[in-house]
Amino acid sequence: MNDSIQTLITKINEDWDRWTKRADITNVPKSEILIQEGSKYIKIVRSGTQDMVWGFIVKTDTDKKFRKGDILKAATWAAPARNKARGNILEGDFSWVRWTGPEYLK
Repeated sequence: MNDSIQTLITKINEDWDRWTKRADITNVPKSEILIQEGSKYIKIVRSGTQDMVWGFIVKTDTDKKFRKGDILKAATWAAPARNKARGNILEGDFSWVRWTGPEYLK
């Protein structure tokens, strides 16, 4: 799981780099990505001028609705939106990752 989280952080930073290059914004510093581990979820936080929750990773195998590694958007600072997973970090497909957070449902 730790390797997948590091890959996720890399993908977030790569998307930031693509966005700033496309927008020709080179003077905005990249946010630091922080990991905050709870009992059920791992919270991913973009830390900078204004901290924001990037999303949550399901940490447990005992969730009745989601699998371990599922990515959930943030509903609030402390809780994920539990309507649908946006992806799973353990499956190796990170196409749904944006620097602003996991993609919206399609």
